[in-house]
Amino acid sequence: MAISIAILDCDLLLHGRGQKTMDRFDLDSVSDHFLITHFGFPKTFILYLVALLRESLSRRTQRSRAISPEVQVMAALGFYTSGSYQTSMGDTIGISQASMSRCVSNVTKALVEKAPHFISFFRDESSKEQSLEMFERVAGFPGVIGVLDFVQVAIKAPNSEDQSYVNKKGLHSVGVQLVCDSRGLLLSAETHWLVFLGSSGSPIFSGLCDSRYPLRKWLMTPVDYPECPADFRYNLSHTTTHEIVDRTFRAIQTRFKCLDSSKGYLQVKSIQTLFSSCLGLDTE
Repeated sequence: MAISIAILDCDLLLHGRGQKTMDRFDLDSVSDHFLITHFGFPKTFILYLVALLRESLSRRTQRSRAISPEVQVMAALGFYTSGSYQTSMGDTIGISQASMSRCVSNVTKALVEKAPHFISFFRDESSKEQSLEMFERVAGFPGVIGVLDFVQVAIKAPNSEDQSYVNKKGLHSVGVQLVCDSRGLLLSAETHWLVFLGSSGSPIFSGLCDSRYPLRKWLMTPVDYPECPADFRYNLSHTTTHEIVDRTFRAIQTRFKCLDSSKGYLQVKSIQTLFSSCLGLDTE
């Protein structure tokens, strides 16, 4: 199924540098099982993604023999789900490691452009009201439209001497703030502190967070030292509800190995774009 790079180079020599798209990989020739195993998604979703990004991916190159949007998407999904630019992944879809790196960059940029369509706060009052009801059904906690957490994503150390971005475990990482709804769908993902205040200064968000955040009227933290039954009931309800965002991030790390907390696949300058692209895929 893999097409060797040597064959592709010969094809380039034989046919010259005409304005052609190199279709190195035929999606119709492989099963869903193969696609899910190697790229993390079934054929229907991959075709949807290709259609969504086709215009962006087609206009990003001036090369005479461009890599098709289908192959670019496959290359990016292969990296997102494996965390590797290794030649074996490129061989599967018939491109070099250098081409795979360019494909990942192109698809990531295209996904980030689309991310606001999939990662955003409620656009209408009915969605907000529905979220309030669904959160209250989880553990009886009222007035919640989102749960918030600050997670660490491992990165490559800038150099062996640099102690920047070193967390308390001695690993290089960047903090990312996530907010999700009662179903675990992302409402926000930022690599900086996000202030949930409108232009009038009033809060546009009400939710739960852990004790790393300050207590606010619109941002509820656990009781640090519970003393009475009401405190314990509050903490139990808080923990059960807040667990939704923890499960969401664990699921994201499981699906997208490039965000694996035990390894540093990403450079700090690319963390925001790659993280946003992966979250956009998970939300879709």
